[in-house]
Amino acid sequence: MGFTLESHSTLPEDGEAGTLIGRAWVPGRPGGPAVVVVEDGQVVDITLAAPTIAHVLEADSPIGFIRAARRGETLGSLAEVLANTPPDGRDEIRPRLLAPCDLQAIKAAGVTFVDSLLERVIEERAKGDPTQTAAIRRDLARTAGAELSSVKPGSAAAERLKDALIERGLWSQYLEVGIGPYAEIFTKAQPMSAVGTGVDIGLHPDSTWNNPEPEVVLVIDPRGRIVGATLGNDVNLRDFEGRSALLLGRSKDNNASCALGPFIRLLDDSFHLDDLRQAEVKLVIEGEDGYRLEAASSMSAISRDVTELAAHTINRTHQYPDGVLLFTGTMFVPVQDRDKTGEGFTHKAGDIVRISAGKLGGLANRVDRSDRLPPWDFGVLELMRNLAARGLL
Repeated sequence: MGFTLESHSTLPEDGEAGTLIGRAWVPGRPGGPAVVVVEDGQVVDITLAAPTIAHVLEADSPIGFIRAARRGETLGSLAEVLANTPPDGRDEIRPRLLAPCDLQAIKAAGVTFVDSLLERVIEERAKGDPTQTAAIRRDLARTAGAELSSVKPGSAAAERLKDALIERGLWSQYLEVGIGPYAEIFTKAQPMSAVGTGVDIGLHPDSTWNNPEPEVVLVIDPRGRIVGATLGNDVNLRDFEGRSALLLGRSKDNNASCALGPFIRLLDDSFHLDDLRQAEVKLVIEGEDGYRLEAASSMSAISRDVTELAAHTINRTHQYPDGVLLFTGTMFVPVQDRDKTGEGFTHKAGDIVRISAGKLGGLANRVDRSDRLPPWDFGVLELMRNLAARGLL
Protein backbone atom coordinates (compact mmCIF):
# COMPACT_ATOMS: atom_id res chain seq x y z
CA MET A 1 0.00 0.00 0.00
CA GLY A 2 1.60 3.24 -1.11
CA PHE A 3 1.27 6.49 0.79
CA THR A 4 2.22 10.13 0.50
CA LEU A 5 3.59 12.81 2.79
CA GLU A 6 2.00 16.24 2.95
CA SER A 7 3.05 19.43 4.68
CA HIS A 8 -0.13 19.84 6.74
CA SER A 9 0.23 16.39 8.36
CA THR A 10 4.01 16.65 8.78
CA LEU A 11 4.42 20.09 10.32
CA PRO A 12 3.47 20.85 13.95
CA GLU A 13 0.02 22.24 14.61
CA ASP A 14 1.52 25.76 14.83
CA GLY A 15 3.29 25.32 11.51
CA GLU A 16 6.71 26.94 11.37
CA ALA A 17 6.33 28.94 14.58
CA GLY A 18 9.18 26.95 16.10
CA THR A 19 12.69 26.07 14.97
CA LEU A 20 12.65 22.86 12.95
CA ILE A 21 15.91 21.20 11.96
CA GLY A 22 16.48 17.93 10.17
CA ARG A 23 18.49 16.17 7.53
CA ALA A 24 17.99 15.62 3.83
CA TRP A 25 19.80 13.65 1.16
CA VAL A 26 21.10 16.05 -1.47
CA PRO A 27 21.90 14.45 -4.85
CA GLY A 28 25.03 15.44 -6.68
CA ARG A 29 28.59 14.39 -7.49
CA PRO A 30 29.03 13.42 -4.75
CA GLY A 31 25.65 13.58 -3.14
CA GLY A 32 25.23 13.27 0.59
CA PRO A 33 23.35 14.22 3.74
CA ALA A 34 22.72 17.85 4.61
CA VAL A 35 21.56 19.49 7.81
CA VAL A 36 18.50 21.57 6.98
CA VAL A 37 16.01 23.99 8.50
CA VAL A 38 12.40 24.58 7.48
CA GLU A 39 11.67 28.25 6.82
CA ASP A 40 8.90 29.96 4.86
CA GLY A 41 7.75 26.66 3.41
CA GLN A 42 11.24 25.86 2.10
CA VAL A 43 13.88 23.30 3.06
CA VAL A 44 17.13 25.23 3.43
CA ASP A 45 20.62 23.67 3.57
CA ILE A 46 22.81 24.90 6.47
CA THR A 47 25.53 22.25 6.12
CA LEU A 48 28.25 24.86 5.60
CA ALA A 49 27.58 26.02 9.18
CA ALA A 50 26.68 22.59 10.61
CA PRO A 51 28.06 19.57 8.74
CA THR A 52 26.29 17.32 11.27
CA ILE A 53 23.55 17.55 13.88
CA ALA A 54 26.35 16.97 16.40
CA HIS A 55 27.77 20.38 15.48
CA VAL A 56 24.45 21.95 16.49
CA LEU A 57 24.23 20.05 19.77
CA GLU A 58 27.76 20.93 20.88
CA ALA A 59 26.97 24.67 20.73
CA ASP A 60 26.46 26.50 24.02
CA SER A 61 23.05 27.48 22.65
CA PRO A 62 21.78 25.21 19.87
CA ILE A 63 18.84 27.54 19.21
CA GLY A 64 21.18 30.53 19.01
CA PHE A 65 23.52 28.60 16.72
CA ILE A 66 20.70 27.79 14.29
CA ARG A 67 19.37 31.34 14.27
CA ALA A 68 22.83 32.68 13.41
CA ALA A 69 23.84 29.90 11.01
CA ARG A 70 24.66 30.84 7.45
CA ARG A 71 21.92 29.75 5.08
CA GLY A 72 22.91 27.90 1.94
CA GLU A 73 21.00 26.54 -1.00
CA THR A 74 17.24 26.09 -0.89
CA LEU A 75 16.64 22.43 -1.69
CA GLY A 76 13.02 22.95 -2.65
CA SER A 77 9.70 23.55 -1.00
CA LEU A 78 8.80 21.36 1.94
CA ALA A 79 5.93 19.96 -0.11
CA GLU A 80 8.30 18.96 -2.92
CA VAL A 81 10.86 17.32 -0.62
CA LEU A 82 8.14 15.45 1.28
CA ALA A 83 6.57 14.22 -1.95
CA ASN A 84 9.93 12.80 -3.06
CA THR A 85 10.71 11.03 0.23
CA PRO A 86 8.62 7.81 0.03
CA PRO A 87 10.43 5.12 -2.00
CA ASP A 88 7.54 4.49 -4.40
CA GLY A 89 8.06 6.75 -7.40
CA ARG A 90 11.03 8.59 -5.84
CA ASP A 91 13.21 10.68 -8.19
CA GLU A 92 16.77 9.91 -7.10
CA ILE A 93 18.12 13.17 -8.53
CA ARG A 94 15.94 15.26 -6.20
CA PRO A 95 16.30 15.83 -2.41
CA ARG A 96 14.46 13.69 0.13
CA LEU A 97 14.19 13.74 3.92
CA LEU A 98 16.28 11.55 6.24
CA ALA A 99 16.07 10.83 9.95
CA PRO A 100 16.95 14.08 11.81
CA CYS A 101 20.02 12.68 13.60
CA ASP A 102 23.48 11.40 12.73
CA LEU A 103 26.29 10.83 15.25
CA GLN A 104 24.02 10.72 18.28
CA ALA A 105 23.52 7.56 20.32
CA ILE A 106 19.92 6.36 20.07
CA LYS A 107 18.72 5.15 23.46
CA ALA A 108 15.32 4.27 24.91
CA ALA A 109 13.68 4.23 28.32
CA GLY A 110 11.50 1.23 29.03
CA VAL A 111 8.38 0.67 31.13
CA THR A 112 7.83 4.32 31.97
CA PHE A 113 4.02 4.04 31.82
CA VAL A 114 1.95 1.68 33.98
CA ASP A 115 0.04 0.24 31.01
CA SER A 116 3.23 -0.74 29.18
CA LEU A 117 4.78 -1.97 32.43
CA LEU A 118 1.88 -4.35 32.97
CA GLU A 119 2.10 -5.55 29.35
CA ARG A 120 5.82 -6.32 29.70
CA VAL A 121 5.03 -8.41 32.78
CA ILE A 122 2.24 -10.12 30.81
CA GLU A 123 4.62 -10.91 27.94
CA GLU A 124 7.12 -12.33 30.40
CA ARG A 125 4.53 -14.59 32.05
CA ALA A 126 3.07 -15.63 28.69
CA LYS A 127 6.56 -16.56 27.41
CA GLY A 128 5.83 -14.80 24.15
CA ASP A 129 2.57 -16.67 23.50
CA PRO A 130 -0.26 -14.19 22.72
CA THR A 131 -2.98 -16.78 23.43
CA GLN A 132 -2.11 -16.68 27.15
CA THR A 133 -2.35 -12.93 27.63
CA ALA A 134 -6.05 -12.28 28.30
CA ALA A 135 -6.24 -14.29 31.53
CA ILE A 136 -2.88 -12.99 32.78
CA ARG A 137 -3.92 -9.41 32.02
CA ARG A 138 -7.14 -9.71 34.02
CA ASP A 139 -5.38 -11.26 37.00
CA LEU A 140 -2.51 -8.78 37.07
CA ALA A 141 -4.75 -5.73 36.70
CA ARG A 142 -6.90 -6.97 39.58
CA THR A 143 -4.02 -7.75 41.93
CA ALA A 144 -1.48 -5.00 41.23
CA GLY A 145 -2.72 -2.45 38.68
CA ALA A 146 -4.08 0.18 41.07
CA GLU A 147 -1.06 0.01 43.36
CA LEU A 148 1.41 0.39 40.49
CA SER A 149 -0.41 3.39 39.04
CA SER A 150 -0.13 5.41 42.24
CA VAL A 151 3.45 4.77 43.36
CA LYS A 152 6.46 6.98 42.53
CA PRO A 153 9.44 4.99 41.21
CA GLY A 154 12.35 4.80 43.64
CA SER A 155 10.33 6.00 46.63
CA ALA A 156 9.98 4.32 50.02
CA ALA A 157 6.42 3.45 49.07
CA ALA A 158 7.70 1.74 45.93
CA GLU A 159 10.13 -0.31 47.99
CA ARG A 160 7.30 -1.41 50.29
CA LEU A 161 5.18 -2.34 47.27
CA LYS A 162 8.10 -4.33 45.89
CA ASP A 163 8.30 -6.33 49.11
CA ALA A 164 4.55 -6.95 49.04
CA LEU A 165 4.59 -8.10 45.42
CA ILE A 166 7.46 -10.49 46.12
CA GLU A 167 5.45 -12.01 48.97
CA ARG A 168 2.50 -12.48 46.59
CA GLY A 169 4.69 -14.10 43.95
CA LEU A 170 4.15 -11.24 41.50
CA TRP A 171 7.64 -9.78 41.24
CA SER A 172 9.25 -9.28 37.83
CA GLN A 173 12.43 -7.83 36.36
CA TYR A 174 10.20 -5.28 34.60
CA LEU A 175 8.76 -4.13 37.92
CA GLU A 176 12.32 -3.63 39.13
CA VAL A 177 12.93 -0.90 36.54
CA GLY A 178 9.32 0.26 36.47
CA ILE A 179 9.12 1.26 40.14
CA GLY A 180 12.70 0.79 41.36
CA PRO A 181 15.36 3.50 41.72
CA TYR A 182 17.02 2.87 38.34
CA ALA A 183 15.20 3.49 35.07
CA GLU A 184 15.62 1.01 32.23
CA ILE A 185 17.80 2.72 29.60
CA PHE A 186 18.78 0.55 26.65
CA THR A 187 20.29 1.01 23.20
CA LYS A 188 17.53 1.19 20.62
CA ALA A 189 19.70 1.55 17.52
CA GLN A 190 23.18 2.47 16.37
CA PRO A 191 24.11 6.00 15.28
CA MET A 192 23.25 6.56 11.60
CA SER A 193 20.92 3.52 11.45
CA ALA A 194 17.53 5.22 12.04
CA VAL A 195 15.11 5.83 9.20
CA GLY A 196 13.03 8.96 8.80
CA THR A 197 9.46 9.71 7.89
CA GLY A 198 7.96 8.42 4.67
CA VAL A 199 9.96 5.20 4.36
CA ASP A 200 9.54 1.57 5.38
CA ILE A 201 10.15 0.28 8.89
CA GLY A 202 11.29 -3.28 9.53
CA LEU A 203 10.12 -6.29 11.53
CA HIS A 204 12.30 -9.34 12.10
CA PRO A 205 11.02 -12.03 9.70
CA ASP A 206 10.65 -14.58 12.53
CA SER A 207 8.33 -12.37 14.59
CA THR A 208 4.61 -13.15 14.64
CA TRP A 209 3.58 -10.85 17.53
CA ASN A 210 4.71 -7.25 17.32
CA ASN A 211 3.52 -3.65 17.46
CA PRO A 212 4.51 -0.03 16.97
CA GLU A 213 5.51 2.05 19.97
CA PRO A 214 4.72 5.75 19.42
CA GLU A 215 6.94 7.90 21.60
CA VAL A 216 8.24 11.37 22.28
CA VAL A 217 12.01 11.39 21.80
CA LEU A 218 14.23 13.80 23.74
CA VAL A 219 17.18 15.46 22.05
CA ILE A 220 19.90 15.83 24.68
CA ASP A 221 23.16 17.73 24.20
CA PRO A 222 26.58 16.51 25.46
CA ARG A 223 26.09 18.44 28.72
CA GLY A 224 22.91 16.51 29.50
CA ARG A 225 20.50 19.35 28.69
CA ILE A 226 17.25 18.64 26.86
CA VAL A 227 17.44 21.03 23.90
CA GLY A 228 14.68 19.68 21.68
CA ALA A 229 12.46 16.76 20.79
CA THR A 230 11.11 14.71 17.92
CA LEU A 231 8.81 11.71 17.44
CA GLY A 232 9.81 8.07 17.24
CA ASN A 233 8.49 4.59 16.54
CA ASP A 234 10.27 2.14 18.83
CA VAL A 235 9.18 -0.90 16.79
CA ASN A 236 8.75 -3.80 19.22
CA LEU A 237 8.69 -7.60 18.91
CA ARG A 238 6.50 -8.84 21.76
CA ASP A 239 7.16 -12.52 21.10
CA PHE A 240 10.97 -12.18 21.19
CA GLU A 241 11.16 -10.08 24.35
CA GLY A 242 8.43 -12.13 26.00
CA ARG A 243 10.46 -15.33 25.62
CA SER A 244 13.46 -13.75 27.30
CA ALA A 245 14.50 -10.26 28.35
CA LEU A 246 17.95 -11.21 27.09
CA LEU A 247 16.45 -11.04 23.59
CA LEU A 248 15.79 -7.32 24.03
CA GLY A 249 18.51 -6.43 21.53
CA ARG A 250 17.04 -8.79 18.95
CA SER A 251 13.58 -7.45 19.69
CA LYS A 252 14.51 -3.78 19.38
CA ASP A 253 17.46 -3.38 17.02
CA ASN A 254 16.86 -4.70 13.51
CA ASN A 255 17.27 -3.23 10.05
CA ALA A 256 15.02 -0.15 9.76
CA SER A 257 13.33 -0.87 13.11
CA CYS A 258 13.91 2.65 14.46
CA ALA A 259 11.99 5.55 12.91
CA LEU A 260 12.57 9.17 13.94
CA GLY A 261 11.20 12.46 12.70
CA PRO A 262 9.98 14.32 10.89
CA PHE A 263 12.15 17.08 12.39
CA ILE A 264 13.81 18.04 15.65
CA ARG A 265 12.01 20.97 17.24
CA LEU A 266 14.42 22.94 19.38
CA LEU A 267 13.28 24.40 22.69
CA ASP A 268 12.60 28.13 22.39
CA ASP A 269 9.97 30.71 23.33
CA SER A 270 7.34 28.73 21.39
CA PHE A 271 8.22 25.28 22.71
CA HIS A 272 8.99 24.38 26.33
CA LEU A 273 9.57 21.30 28.46
CA ASP A 274 6.02 21.65 29.75
CA ASP A 275 4.81 21.18 26.17
CA LEU A 276 6.54 17.79 26.24
CA ARG A 277 5.14 16.92 29.66
CA GLN A 278 1.59 17.51 28.44
CA ALA A 279 1.96 16.25 24.87
CA GLU A 280 -0.75 13.97 23.51
CA VAL A 281 0.67 11.35 21.18
CA LYS A 282 -1.74 9.99 18.57
CA LEU A 283 -1.44 6.81 16.56
CA VAL A 284 -3.26 5.60 13.46
CA ILE A 285 -2.60 2.19 11.87
CA GLU A 286 -4.13 1.36 8.49
CA GLY A 287 -3.77 -2.07 6.90
CA GLU A 288 -4.11 -3.29 3.35
CA ASP A 289 -6.82 -5.60 4.72
CA GLY A 290 -8.99 -2.62 5.64
CA TYR A 291 -7.96 -2.74 9.30
CA ARG A 292 -7.80 0.60 11.11
CA LEU A 293 -6.76 1.38 14.67
CA GLU A 294 -6.74 4.80 16.32
CA ALA A 295 -5.35 5.50 19.75
CA ALA A 296 -3.97 8.35 21.84
CA SER A 297 -1.90 8.63 25.00
CA SER A 298 -0.68 11.50 27.13
CA MET A 299 2.82 12.17 28.38
CA SER A 300 1.19 13.43 31.58
CA ALA A 301 0.81 9.77 32.63
CA ILE A 302 4.55 9.07 32.55
CA SER A 303 6.01 7.70 35.80
CA ARG A 304 9.33 9.59 35.62
CA ASP A 305 9.70 13.19 34.48
CA VAL A 306 11.55 13.78 31.22
CA THR A 307 14.37 15.52 33.09
CA GLU A 308 14.73 12.49 35.36
CA LEU A 309 14.97 10.18 32.33
CA ALA A 310 17.62 12.44 30.81
CA ALA A 311 19.58 12.34 34.08
CA HIS A 312 19.43 8.53 34.14
CA THR A 313 20.91 8.52 30.62
CA ILE A 314 23.73 11.05 30.64
CA ASN A 315 25.56 11.83 33.88
CA ARG A 316 28.88 11.46 35.69
CA THR A 317 28.91 7.71 35.00
CA HIS A 318 27.93 7.86 31.31
CA GLN A 319 28.67 10.52 28.70
CA TYR A 320 27.67 11.11 25.07
CA PRO A 321 30.01 13.65 23.47
CA ASP A 322 27.92 13.81 20.26
CA GLY A 323 24.62 14.04 22.11
CA VAL A 324 21.91 11.42 22.52
CA LEU A 325 18.34 10.87 21.39
CA LEU A 326 16.23 9.22 24.07
CA PHE A 327 12.88 7.51 23.48
CA THR A 328 10.84 8.25 26.60
CA GLY A 329 8.62 5.15 26.52
CA THR A 330 5.07 4.47 25.45
CA MET A 331 1.78 3.75 27.17
CA PHE A 332 0.35 2.40 23.92
CA VAL A 333 0.02 -1.37 23.91
CA PRO A 334 -2.54 -2.63 21.38
CA VAL A 335 -4.59 -5.44 22.89
CA GLN A 336 -7.55 -5.30 20.49
CA ASP A 337 -7.82 -8.51 18.47
CA ARG A 338 -6.93 -8.11 14.81
CA ASP A 339 -7.49 -11.66 13.60
CA LYS A 340 -7.87 -14.47 16.12
CA THR A 341 -9.85 -13.90 19.31
CA GLY A 342 -7.62 -13.49 22.35
CA GLU A 343 -4.38 -12.94 20.40
CA GLY A 344 -4.49 -9.14 20.31
CA PHE A 345 -2.77 -7.03 17.68
CA THR A 346 0.16 -7.76 15.42
CA HIS A 347 1.43 -5.99 12.32
CA LYS A 348 0.98 -7.13 8.74
CA ALA A 349 3.24 -6.14 5.86
CA GLY A 350 1.95 -2.99 4.23
CA ASP A 351 0.52 -1.42 7.38
CA ILE A 352 0.80 2.37 7.40
CA VAL A 353 1.70 3.76 10.84
CA ARG A 354 1.16 7.45 11.53
CA ILE A 355 2.34 8.99 14.81
CA SER A 356 1.64 12.63 15.64
CA ALA A 357 1.82 15.15 18.47
CA GLY A 358 0.65 18.74 18.32
CA LYS A 359 3.94 20.62 18.55
CA LEU A 360 6.12 17.91 16.98
CA GLY A 361 4.23 17.19 13.78
CA GLY A 362 3.68 13.81 12.15
CA LEU A 363 5.85 10.74 11.51
CA ALA A 364 4.58 8.22 8.95
CA ASN A 365 6.03 4.85 7.95
CA ARG A 366 5.03 1.67 6.13
CA VAL A 367 5.70 -1.79 7.62
CA ASP A 368 7.70 -4.56 5.95
CA ARG A 369 10.19 -7.26 6.93
CA SER A 370 13.69 -6.14 7.85
CA ASP A 371 15.30 -8.62 5.46
CA ARG A 372 13.35 -7.19 2.52
CA LEU A 373 14.32 -3.57 3.15
CA PRO A 374 17.45 -1.80 1.88
CA PRO A 375 20.40 -2.74 4.10
CA TRP A 376 21.98 -0.09 6.30
CA ASP A 377 25.25 0.72 4.54
CA PHE A 378 25.92 4.41 5.31
CA GLY A 379 27.62 4.53 8.69
CA VAL A 380 29.82 6.99 10.54
CA LEU A 381 32.96 6.24 8.52
CA GLU A 382 31.07 6.72 5.25
CA LEU A 383 29.65 9.99 6.57
CA MET A 384 33.16 11.26 7.35
CA ARG A 385 34.38 10.27 3.89
CA ASN A 386 31.37 11.90 2.27
CA LEU A 387 31.67 15.19 4.15
CA ALA A 388 35.41 15.33 3.41
CA ALA A 389 34.82 14.71 -0.31
CA ARG A 390 32.32 17.59 -0.34
CA GLY A 391 34.81 19.89 1.41
CA LEU A 392 32.71 20.15 4.54
CA LEU A 393 35.24 18.81 7.05
